[in-house]
Amino acid sequence: MSAASTAASTTAHASARAAAAERLTAERLTAERLTAERLTADPVDPAVLAAEVARVLDTIAAGGVAIIPLDVAYAILARSAEGIRRIFAAKGRSWNKPSGLFGSIEISRALHVLPPEKHALAETIITKEGLPFSIVAPYRAGHPLLAGVDPFVLANSTKGPTLDMLLNAGQFHNAMAAESLRRGMVVFGSSANRSLTGSRYRLAEIDAEVRQAADVAVDHGLCRYANAEGRSSTIIDFADWTVLRKGVCFDTLVAAFRRHGGITLADPEAGRPT
Repeated sequence: MSAASTAASTTAHASARAAAAERLTAERLTAERLTAERLTADPVDPAVLAAEVARVLDTIAAGGVAIIPLDVAYAILARSAEGIRRIFAAKGRSWNKPSGLFGSIEISRALHVLPPEKHALAETIITKEGLPFSIVAPYRAGHPLLAGVDPFVLANSTKGPTLDMLLNAGQFHNAMAAESLRRGMVVFGSSANRSLTGSRYRLAEIDAEVRQAADVAVDHGLCRYANAEGRSSTIIDFADWTVLRKGVCFDTLVAAFRRHGGITLADPEAGRPT
């Protein structure tokens, strides 16, 4: 091998080693960023959390719209007719798809018409398993918690005699639900994304039209249950245990409902082509 060939080979090897080192460095930095990224499940100082919740509920009470961080996805909420209209327009959401109520087991007990054993099972899944899910069940339309809700909002947040309520979707959700109950002011909304495009798990990833519809937005980093499929909460009809939407933690929920209630939750997507 000539001196020139040897030098060229040495240079090529050196370049390859340098490229490999750069690639490893980039991979390490990416891993470090992901590890260091704030999660919605990371503890928030109680005073800071209370202030954020108050700001969101004050905005909604004034007729505005808010984006909040949940463990399942970012969500966009309102309570006024104008606010709900803004959300549906920004999302491009069909009026055939009602909003949901962002509640708690206490609010569910107050509003949902269910046998005591079904309320007890929902509470057990929350307290013993720590899982998020949504309940669809008949509701008490004349309850004081709904007395101040605009008829337009209620009509577009219910389906016939039933109401969809999200429970236990993370620390912000739970703190907001508790304060919502204390104020006697329930709130409604859906995931903060353009309709049928999948949930958003970082505030920065939310579509511009949806961000612009909100008067206030709270950023708590990456959602705990972020996933490649764009799933949010699992929605369960508590009348007959039909799974209306498969969401995050589904397999764990199936096991929990079987263990604590002897209930079999069927996968609504089983048998679908992939």
